[in-house]
Amino acid sequence: MRPGHGSAGVSAVRSAGPFPAPAWAGVLAALVLTVTGCSVSSIAVDRLGNALAAGGTTYSADDDPQFVAQAVPFSLKLMESLLAERPRHRELLQAAAAGFTQYGYAFLQLPADEVAVLELQQAEDLRGRARRMYLRAHEYGLRGLEVGHPGFRALLTVSPPAAAALTTGEDAGLLYWTAASLAAAIGLAKDDPALVGDLPKVQALVDRALQLEESFDDGAIHVLLISFTMARPDLTGPRLEVAAQHYARALELSQSGNAGAHVAWAEAVCEPGGDRQCFEAALHAALAIDADARPACRLANLVMQRRASFLLQQIDRRFLPALPAASSANGVQP
Repeated sequence: MRPGHGSAGVSAVRSAGPFPAPAWAGVLAALVLTVTGCSVSSIAVDRLGNALAAGGTTYSADDDPQFVAQAVPFSLKLMESLLAERPRHRELLQAAAAGFTQYGYAFLQLPADEVAVLELQQAEDLRGRARRMYLRAHEYGLRGLEVGHPGFRALLTVSPPAAAALTTGEDAGLLYWTAASLAAAIGLAKDDPALVGDLPKVQALVDRALQLEESFDDGAIHVLLISFTMARPDLTGPRLEVAAQHYARALELSQSGNAGAHVAWAEAVCEPGGDRQCFEAALHAALAIDADARPACRLANLVMQRRASFLLQQIDRRFLPALPAASSANGVQP
């Protein structure tokens, strides 16, 4: 994670079902809830909740990110309405954690970086909204883990590793989203000591997710770990080598079709290392991906390719120009 960029968020826009499907039949069912009795309402809520949690490619395969940005809030608010009726619907809690994290990153934090060049106050407002979305997502993730493991939240505060050890394979998605949302929030809150102090929670959650299902969503955990490895305080070994391993594995699991992995490498490794050539190569690799080759990943790749283009446009702001060669005493270049 890097201050102001929240590179943990790079993994938030992923290949498989990055946003919940709207399910128009479910919308009609929601309207029916207002005129039916409690028993029918309960059945309808559960069915609609299951449909929304299942997601689909309605959004993830779309080729118009701006259109999706306008549509997503409706689905997210519908999820929250259903959760008000079924607060322990585990799958819906996971879908909410995923949806709010990805919306915050793709449609609030990334635009904030783009407008920051000219409109600093607007950028700060967008980042503030993104942070609130991440924290809302994190809360849904915690609630989902608490459903399967009562006492999880309290134990996570006292001993993150012990809490993570309670989880099983079916918790991999919740672990990932609970970690990614918190990491992204911390990335936008370097001036909040209490929130930064939650880094051990991120460490425990993401490490457990990796242990349980390292191939989750075509390498999403590895993409997160590209960035997080370079910042995690508990790592004493060769960070660059570990991050490189996660980068390679993310590309392998996505069949070299994950633009986010390249962007994460560029922002978390190449730029801090002052390696302009590495930075450019990674971003051009992201842009070279055919977003139409894997329709289910189309939206995620388009969002990250836009990020790659923006970063390339800003490259001279991010790297100091090369110093001119020293001249000899008689003015002749050596």
